[in-house]
Amino acid sequence: MAGDLRFSWELGGSGWATCRIADGTSEWKDIVSYLSDALADTLHAMVGLYGASDVERISFELEPAEARWRLRRRGADVTIDIYRFPDSMTSWDQPDDAGSLSWSTTQPRSVLCHAVMEAAEEVLRTHGEAGYRKKWDAHPFPVAALHDLRRLHRQNDSCRQEECRRVPGP
Repeated sequence: MAGDLRFSWELGGSGWATCRIADGTSEWKDIVSYLSDALADTLHAMVGLYGASDVERISFELEPAEARWRLRRRGADVTIDIYRFPDSMTSWDQPDDAGSLSWSTTQPRSVLCHAVMEAAEEVLRTHGEAGYRKKWDAHPFPVAALHDLRRLHRQNDSCRQEECRRVPGP
């Protein structure tokens, strides 16, 4: 259901985060590993939704599984399909549809990007850059990607939510 989208990113133990996305009807949730720079990859994919490409992908290492998000933009909407592969060591060259479809929704790009931006900002407020690096371990907080997403979201989506008006951006 458009407009009911929720996204969260919660750091757990060293090198682990819980990622959740829900649309008012169903939810996808998994524990993501730092073996990939998952939050940065997510922010970069959101930024990519403002560019020329109609498809963006994100791969989350679940050790040993892989969760692959395929984001297909059609006009102002984005269809999110999340596929699960049992072994990330063998899934990299496989097409998306070779995995099992775990979750799917279609949302306005503005709603999706706002939810991801807001979740990343909450992680930064909660942990700071140093705290994020300490908990996530292998990768620094993706400050530049967050700034890019915030700038593009404000510039292209005419967001009227209070957070977009008060959060300073570069």
